[in-house]
Amino acid sequence: MTKRKTGHDYEISDELWNIIKCLLPLPKPKKKLGRPRKDDRKIMNGIFYLLRTGCQWKALPRRYGAPSTVHDRFQEWQRVELFETMWQSGLLEYDIKKGLEWEWQAIDGAMTKAPLGGDGTGAKPTDRGKKGTKRSLLTEGKGIPLSVAVDGANRHDKMLVKETLDSIIVERPSHKVIQNICMDKGYDYPDIEELVEEYGYTAHIRRR
Repeated sequence: MTKRKTGHDYEISDELWNIIKCLLPLPKPKKKLGRPRKDDRKIMNGIFYLLRTGCQWKALPRRYGAPSTVHDRFQEWQRVELFETMWQSGLLEYDIKKGLEWEWQAIDGAMTKAPLGGDGTGAKPTDRGKKGTKRSLLTEGKGIPLSVAVDGANRHDKMLVKETLDSIIVERPSHKVIQNICMDKGYDYPDIEELVEEYGYTAHIRRR
């Protein structure tokens, strides 16, 4: 029998929190007295819970605080690019301990609903009545994400290649290191092959 997960199974470990809290920006001083600022760890646990379960903000368990408070803190941290900093820090730590496999990389796009309840952009080609997003993801050889670009769901995969490559969150190795990039037949266009070669890749594109 599969054990049902509880809310505590989604919470951040002490080890991970000790890393995250060092990256948190200092809160802005309040202009007037009021309620004390809600605990950062509890708020971050709420954001992680929402990301892992896919629930709506209003369905967030109250143990994490009022959904509006958690959402406000998410937006505050998003504005100062905290989550990008966390991602970058995690990749650098992983590279030291395990090593990123730069020799073989892969890029692909997927249609999803608007993340974290945000506004969708662009009608889905498979369902014109609904909004969604196109997510273009670049991974290294073991599938670790290196970059992501997001646009409207009706955006063709090939149109997001440059933005995805420009958005790699950590510095790529020297061009002396051979780097191959794997792409499906949706990228089988001469301009895309030329583009990735300009970025120092050897292209492996499935032909249409």
